[in-house]
Amino acid sequence: MKFRTIILLLTIFIFYPILVGQNAEKLALKDRYFRLMFYNVENLFDTEDDSLTNDNEFLPDQGKYWNYHRYQEKLQHISTTIVALGGWTPPDIIGLAEIENRKVLDDLCKKTGLANLNYSIIHKESHDSRGIDVALLYRRQTFKPISYQAIKVVFDFSPGSTTRDILYVYGVTNNEDTLHIFINHWPSRWGGQLDSERNRMEAARTLRYEVDSIFRENPRSKIVILGDLNDYPENRSLTDVLKANRTFENIMNNELYNLSAFIAQTSDIGSLKHEGVWGILDQIIVSGTLLNAKNGLSTKKENAFIFNPDFLLIDDENFTGKTNFRTYSGYKYLGGYSDHLPVFIDLDDLK
Repeated sequence: MKFRTIILLLTIFIFYPILVGQNAEKLALKDRYFRLMFYNVENLFDTEDDSLTNDNEFLPDQGKYWNYHRYQEKLQHISTTIVALGGWTPPDIIGLAEIENRKVLDDLCKKTGLANLNYSIIHKESHDSRGIDVALLYRRQTFKPISYQAIKVVFDFSPGSTTRDILYVYGVTNNEDTLHIFINHWPSRWGGQLDSERNRMEAARTLRYEVDSIFRENPRSKIVILGDLNDYPENRSLTDVLKANRTFENIMNNELYNLSAFIAQTSDIGSLKHEGVWGILDQIIVSGTLLNAKNGLSTKKENAFIFNPDFLLIDDENFTGKTNFRTYSGYKYLGGYSDHLPVFIDLDDLK
């Protein structure tokens, strides 16, 4: 057994309950067949200049003075979070947002505690001006991709504007059931929610078109949508355009249901804190087929969670309670993990 694997197992065995906190520990260790997580990791950049993108903010000699030590610490923070969220069994699927390129993904999978967990990478460079992308990691033991595609979001009303692609992956799990997965990072709220809303409406329209195409081919398709949508479950991009239901009566197979809305309805937890208020921008949305399933892959609305262990939080200096332990606050380096908390969903296998 390699030295890194031994250290990883000892860390889980000795320090795990202290590391994650009691409630988060129970969530991480709960029984499941298949676990998918999503994590906006807050600007995982390498330290090299990419002449094709605007990455000057994350260079050693300017901006936030991003350097090799901070980069390595960031990688270790992300791997620690993934291992803690998985408990004894690593997550089967990991969706990531705000990663710069394939290199940072290789470093994450090969030079951290993830090195011996057999993750493979699905990633394509997007058209985002800052050069940040989404990506998907999968465990080769439990998931086999059949195809994948980077779906471009086009703004006809603003030629030349760009954003992150939507990553679509289609594959099969160990029980040979098929799963359609979309990883998203929709346009930001920069400039205000209302002024930027049409950008997210266009991202929602693009995603809805792809979902409808899948349902037309097979109305019983099993779909999971994960991502930082930069809108809350009640915003129009999700309710009116994507048509992600927030109620769970009379569930229809070929409809979408926002499990993050259920979290918002039943708890005061959120994935990020803004001006003293927790909210959920990181969404988990599934097709009704997964909620109605009588065999194969299935889930229920209670199987979606926000992962909020103590080590991902810090005292809120401006408001009460805790807030995200982020890497930067403006240009001030805090050395934390991310300005978002991870979200995850567990799937069962009905024989």
